[in-house]
Amino acid sequence: MLVLSRQRDETIMIGDHIELTVVDIRGDKVRIGIKAPPEVAVHRKEVYEAIKRENEQAAGLSEKEFGSLQTSGKHRRRDQPPVPAAGRLRRRKPPPKRETA
Repeated sequence: MLVLSRQRDETIMIGDHIELTVVDIRGDKVRIGIKAPPEVAVHRKEVYEAIKRENEQAAGLSEKEFGSLQTSGKHRRRDQPPVPAAGRLRRRKPPPKRETA
């Protein structure tokens, strides 16, 4: 594991397209801003693990269980966009930069 020290408003680059910026430090908590391309999923680890667990459970459904899911509820027409995956988070805009005097 690489460990780097950064102060508030300092940034770490991962590759050419991912920026991690220390936004705020309060006591023992650090707020980090992440700027990444839309195709890169960014989640807290506990959320990522929950999504992974749900996907593994869904993949483990028997054909009988899966068939009952397909026939229940509303059906999506082929020309409609797909529904986002469960647990997928919307990306928030980064907070505005603070001006220093």
